[in-house]
Amino acid sequence: MALLEIENLVVEFQTATGPFRAVDGVSMKVHEKEVLAIVGESGSGKSVSMLAAMGLLPWTAKVTADKLTFNGRDLLGMSSAERKKIIGKDISMIFQEPVASLNPCFTVGFQIEEVLRIHLGLDKAQRRKRAIELFEAVGIPDPAERLGHYPHQMSGGQCQRVMIAIAIACNPKLLIADEPTTALDVTIQKQILDLLMRLQAEHGMGLIMITHNMGVVAETADRVVVQYKGRKMEEADVLSLFESPKSNYTRALLAALPDNATGDRLPTISELFVDDPSLQGAAR
Repeated sequence: MALLEIENLVVEFQTATGPFRAVDGVSMKVHEKEVLAIVGESGSGKSVSMLAAMGLLPWTAKVTADKLTFNGRDLLGMSSAERKKIIGKDISMIFQEPVASLNPCFTVGFQIEEVLRIHLGLDKAQRRKRAIELFEAVGIPDPAERLGHYPHQMSGGQCQRVMIAIAIACNPKLLIADEPTTALDVTIQKQILDLLMRLQAEHGMGLIMITHNMGVVAETADRVVVQYKGRKMEEADVLSLFESPKSNYTRALLAALPDNATGDRLPTISELFVDDPSLQGAAR
């Protein structure tokens, strides 16, 4: 049984000029111990699809699906209280821009201990002990001291490690990492990716990696979903995707990689992309 199963997901936002369809009929599955990468340009609906599954979109969003289940349970049919018991505990998410995601008014220790209090009911001593263990697990030096620091007192890489520690605090069955290496330098990017893959292997989590970095996809993923303008263009195992992509859009994505450049100037996707008939009307 799939951990997360999505069939024909549609997300629309009400605007002054009418509904805007950000996600248009997307379907996908992710299983235990599997790494699924979702790739595409900014604005292709990657993050919105996962935020819809988490129930974290604003009230202006209309979410429908033929099927949206986690571990066999219907997410759309759950009450808000039921979903809150799952989100943050069994399904967890690492958000983009860790410095912006952490609350600047509270110490990082308070923010990780709050998760442990709400979902696991640990007392103060237990929460502190677990928080120190989590900081050690994600490679934060002097963890006991760092618990008392505010986000602005930590580097971007350290804040990303704090976000990962919060996300894995309750040993989730499914972890969603939304652009986990954005705004980090190359060395720190590799450290964060290595950390995520180690934690995924140790805990046997399902992992969804949202990214537009095809190098990250090649290094981490078992399967790949390619999205364009809210639609799924292609789904394949990682080797098949790189060796024989079936969608024109996927071919354009791969051809635009620096390693594939044939001249002094990098080609753009718009120069390479020949519309598939299935894309007619994809833009809303």
